[in-house]
Amino acid sequence: MQMIYRSPKNPNSHLTAKRRKQPSYPTRFLLEHGYVRGKVLDFGSGLGADARYLRKLGYDVTEYDPYYAPEYPSCRFDTILCHYVLNVLLPEEQPYVLMCISELLHPYGKAYYSVRRDLSRDGYRFHQEHGVYVYQRRVYLPFKSVLQNNFCEIYEYRHYNQVIAGQGCPYCFPSLDTLLLTETEAAYSIAINPADLTQGLLVVPKRHIRHLDTEIRDECKLVVRRLRRIVNTSGEFTVMKARVCTDVHQHAHVRITF
Repeated sequence: MQMIYRSPKNPNSHLTAKRRKQPSYPTRFLLEHGYVRGKVLDFGSGLGADARYLRKLGYDVTEYDPYYAPEYPSCRFDTILCHYVLNVLLPEEQPYVLMCISELLHPYGKAYYSVRRDLSRDGYRFHQEHGVYVYQRRVYLPFKSVLQNNFCEIYEYRHYNQVIAGQGCPYCFPSLDTLLLTETEAAYSIAINPADLTQGLLVVPKRHIRHLDTEIRDECKLVVRRLRRIVNTSGEFTVMKARVCTDVHQHAHVRITF
């Protein structure tokens, strides 16, 4: 099953992988500050320098790269590294990486996205070594930043229900024990009953809204299509718009039944 999307407009993104003798700066930083723990996935591992270095230090590391290490992981991880991947993806490719990482991350795990901060513009540039055009762009994420300098920024991602804390609307403040199925920048999906997914799924905008506007509706559609791929059921999806309502509170969402 193809879990990421590779646009035909961006066929050369794998050629941006660098040959390194030493681990990347983000990996060295994360190691020095104790962020790398447990079972590790290097997502977009390229030619594998970081993974080799981590193995020498005794870490249990899995590599995944759609071009260089295409076997998709079959388990969850405590730490996921994703260095300089998003900078070479088109905007429409990025949500698929975010969903993959949310699905591969242990519920209490952490993922680290490293993005370049030395880019002056977005667009295609000519790659002198390979003689082809490659795409690159500036990327900003709505996650906690653990490092920012003139060259890069590192974001720490945790599942939405592990970050948001509070009382009230169960969609604004999903429980820590909620089974999160997948997540994008703008929406997340949970199971109504984690023990039986056929009882229904929810796709919930992170932004508190009373109606699904065009932008968030498109994001929810993307998540619904994703759920069709990752939820193991032979039943047909029935998708409906819904709202949770109280006297003072409304939150639009999408409900899926089988």
